[in-house]
Amino acid sequence: MEFKDYYKIMGVERDATQDEIKRAYRKLARKYHPDVSKEADAEQRFKEVGEAYEVLKDPEKRAAYDQLGANWKAGQDFRPPPDWDQGFEFHGGGFTDADAAEFSDFFESLFGRGFSRAGGGRRSTGFNARGEDTHAKVLIDLEDAYHGATRSVTLRHTELGPDGRPRVQERTLNVRIPKGVRQGQHIRLGGQGGAGMGQGEAGDLYLEIEFRPHPLYHVESRDVVMELPVAPWEAALGATVKVPMPTGAVDLKIPPGSGNGRKLRLKGRGIPGPRPGDLYVVLNVALPPADTEAAKAAYRQMEQALAFNPRAHMGG
Repeated sequence: MEFKDYYKIMGVERDATQDEIKRAYRKLARKYHPDVSKEADAEQRFKEVGEAYEVLKDPEKRAAYDQLGANWKAGQDFRPPPDWDQGFEFHGGGFTDADAAEFSDFFESLFGRGFSRAGGGRRSTGFNARGEDTHAKVLIDLEDAYHGATRSVTLRHTELGPDGRPRVQERTLNVRIPKGVRQGQHIRLGGQGGAGMGQGEAGDLYLEIEFRPHPLYHVESRDVVMELPVAPWEAALGATVKVPMPTGAVDLKIPPGSGNGRKLRLKGRGIPGPRPGDLYVVLNVALPPADTEAAKAAYRQMEQALAFNPRAHMGG
């Protein structure tokens, strides 16, 4: 996937005001509109300009896009940095009047999921209107899902400054993380979304949960998976070893004759809930280093005692 320089497409500087971006779009839209343009690539350019404008005209999308930094070049191989939009608060739930299906994979990778969330717009009743629902992704520790917790969460959103350029503002909320919350689940904070108009109530804030990368575990839906190093003799002869878990260490029985990569299940030890997940332990047979004369002698003894050829199945 190639990086798209939306400012270059629009022909404006990165510090352009919203009015300057709007004027640039109108000029380019007239130039490349397929119904009137004589340019050979008018349709493609018209789509590119529409996509760039969809991002730059929206202070929230623009500020999020700007977070990627100014060092990216158009056409450069691109993958979104992990959690690049973490803590960024977005209003509304969709696009404006543009056809998102026409946009590139680059746009989809940045905004496709985040901006397709179900979000409530303003529900107008006379001169009163309910505020917009807002959305943000937050990172929590896996242990919070096991125990529940209250965490201080800092969110960023954008507001237009007096100079017409978007400015990032922050606010901090204390959020109760319920026990058993899963990745991708939303926590609703009533009345923490956009302000209402007139007597309209404020919208709600929806926090999408994502787990921070953990040095021991990764999560697959409700299940938790970990890799456990074991000694060759523990795998070959069987053993009972301590396994660290988010709720504390437990004893795990390793069956004799276990091979590298064998997966053992601890039923009900995954993410808690009415239907708790399981915890899977994947065995990783670790070889002791042959860094002493005694260790080397032990390996030579094994070589002589065991008729072992790990490549026998390959005809070696």
